[in-house]
Amino acid sequence: MQRRTWTALLALTAVIGLTAPPAAAAPSDRGRERATGWYLALGDSLAAGYQPDAGDDLTGGYVGGVLDAVREESPKTRLVNVACSGETAVTMVEGGRCAYDEGTQLAQALEFLHAHGAFTRVVTIDIGANDVQRCVSRSPVAIDLACVQRGLADVQRILPSVLGQLRAAAPGARIVVANYYNPFLAAALTGPAGQALAAQSTALQGALNGIIAAAAAATGSQVADVAAAFASTDTTPVTVPGLGTVPRNVATICAWTWMCLRNDIHANDTGYAVMATAVAARL
Repeated sequence: MQRRTWTALLALTAVIGLTAPPAAAAPSDRGRERATGWYLALGDSLAAGYQPDAGDDLTGGYVGGVLDAVREESPKTRLVNVACSGETAVTMVEGGRCAYDEGTQLAQALEFLHAHGAFTRVVTIDIGANDVQRCVSRSPVAIDLACVQRGLADVQRILPSVLGQLRAAAPGARIVVANYYNPFLAAALTGPAGQALAAQSTALQGALNGIIAAAAAATGSQVADVAAAFASTDTTPVTVPGLGTVPRNVATICAWTWMCLRNDIHANDTGYAVMATAVAARL
C-alpha cells in the first residue's frame, strides 16, 4: 500500500534501492541450488516491510515472517524481494515507481525466475491497493467512485496476467497472493462523516479482495486472507482503553497498524506478524 492518512491520503514517496537478482547458476552449482531453493517476494510497501520513520525492510515485515515459516521446512531457503513501495498493478507491469535493471518489477521477477524458477519454492505477492486508494479526496472528504471503478478495472485486467506469468515461469512454486486489510476503518473514530466513509471503504475493500480471489483462482494460486485475519467485517463492540467502546474491526486496525497513532496505513510489527501467519497458512 502507499503511505496515506485517512484524512489527507498523501502518496508515499519512498523509493527502495534494489539490487540485481543472483546470476544464473553454472551447471556445477545446480545441485547446491536445488538443495537451497528460493523464496521470491513481489508487491507494494507491505511486501517491502515499510514502517514510518524506518522506511523499507526487505527482509522484515510480513515477508520476513513468511521466510521464517518456509525455513522451518527448508532451512537453507534464500529470499529475493523485489517489492516497491507505492507500486500499483499498473506500475508493476509498466514501471515508473522504482528503478529496476529489467525496467519493471514484474520483468525483474520474471528475469529471476527464468534463471531460478526450477528451484523457487515460494512466490508471494500483494498488489492492487494503491490503484484505488488514490481515489479519496481531502476536501471534502469523499471517495471518487468513478476513480475507484477505474482502479478496480486495472487490477482485474492486470493481476491475472501477472499471476499467470509467474506461474508459467515457476510451475513448481507455491504462489500465494495476499488480500488487504482496511486501514480506513479508523475514520469511524471521527464521527458520523467518518463512520460513513469507513462503511463505504468496507464495501470497496470487499470488491478489491474479490478481484484478488478471482485472479488467484484462475491461475492456481492461493489467497492469504489478511482481511479475515484483521477481523475486517467484525463489528462486535469491544472496549479499548483510550478509545472506549468501538467495533472490533476498528480496534484491530488501531492495534495492528499505525493509523490511529500516526495516521499511517502501514502495519506495525504485530500487524506484519499477523499477515505472515495468514500467508504461511496457505503454503
